[in-house]
Amino acid sequence: MTELTQIDPSHRTGKKVRSLTRLIESDADLLSAQLKELRTRAFPPAAEKELRKFTSGEAAKLVGVTDAYIRQLSISGDVPETEKNARGRRLFTLEQIHEVRRTLARSKPTYLPTRRKGDHLQVIAVTNFKGGSGKTTTAAHVAQYFAMRGFRTLAIDLDPQASLSALFGLQPEFDLQENDTLYGAIRYDDQQRPMSDVIRTTYFAGLDIVPGNLELQEFEHDTPRVLAEGRRSSDRMFFSRIATALASVEDRYDVVILDCPPSLGFLTLSALCAARSVLVTIHPQMLDVASMSQFLHMTSSLLDVVEKAGGDADYDFFRYAITRYEPSDGPQGQIVGLMRSLFGERVLTTPILKSTAIADAGLTKQTLYEIGRENFTRSTYDRAIEALDTVHAEIESLVLEAWGRAT
Repeated sequence: MTELTQIDPSHRTGKKVRSLTRLIESDADLLSAQLKELRTRAFPPAAEKELRKFTSGEAAKLVGVTDAYIRQLSISGDVPETEKNARGRRLFTLEQIHEVRRTLARSKPTYLPTRRKGDHLQVIAVTNFKGGSGKTTTAAHVAQYFAMRGFRTLAIDLDPQASLSALFGLQPEFDLQENDTLYGAIRYDDQQRPMSDVIRTTYFAGLDIVPGNLELQEFEHDTPRVLAEGRRSSDRMFFSRIATALASVEDRYDVVILDCPPSLGFLTLSALCAARSVLVTIHPQMLDVASMSQFLHMTSSLLDVVEKAGGDADYDFFRYAITRYEPSDGPQGQIVGLMRSLFGERVLTTPILKSTAIADAGLTKQTLYEIGRENFTRSTYDRAIEALDTVHAEIESLVLEAWGRAT
């Protein structure tokens, strides 16, 4: 193998390295150790994330009542006792907000948006062929929004890079053992585990997660071998694996968010066949739009093959989500206008703005929903959170419409 010159990170001296494998492995170990140290610093002492508390105004907005009414419920003892901040204002945990919903739902069931008899499990695949489109950030925010709104939510990280897992405070190299990802529930051999075994609760009340790591790639390696063996029974077909796994736990959830890999492999196709709805994230740049064109061509061709083999590719809704949008950028505005003229209502009405607030939150592996308004310039925070809530409310209305409910 050709020798490579590695620059020593501490002494900046040339050093011969004979194995690219060892070089990459060493760099991966160094980076993993540093990430673990940074996480421990950010979330001491147990290195676990904890969700902030919400003001009574935020709680009221989430439940759908007035601030005065929720204060009245607190004073009368109709909802759990809450702590107060230094100014004497009540602070609610997300679980307490859910308890408020359950209390109000005793007299008015609509306060609890969970599935009713006859409502199917809503599985939303968030996907794109090209990295950098905000796919994982979108999946995390959508999942958290549904959980905050009172839906029993499951997020599944299907990306071997495990960025969604990292956002939820899980570092794959240290927090996961073998068979702890969805691969454990969809593999073809006798090591397969029940889906319930790979689900983890999170610090976000009402939101569970199935984390990901590199072992998800094993599904891409196993599937061609199984197909070559010619065993075509329905339980062996790759495109039914995720749907079958979800069916075993569907009574526990209302909404499932699938964060797909940025590639069109067997995992993504299985996710698309399990999904009832699809969100395609798109950054409004010409190269990204051109890439999406190729992604759509490939997806349609492959899904056609899957459908002919018995796969299900019928959806409640299919939408394009504009991400990282800069309103002052003229070319971006032209591309968004082009997409709207081509795809009409299939483009979500409100774009997700490119925001320093979202970027700053990401530096500490958090979403905007996890960080309070006091940590940002108020106008910056308000603009970003309003755009997110508007986008997610549109997605929520599509889910409710699919369940036959008026929105």
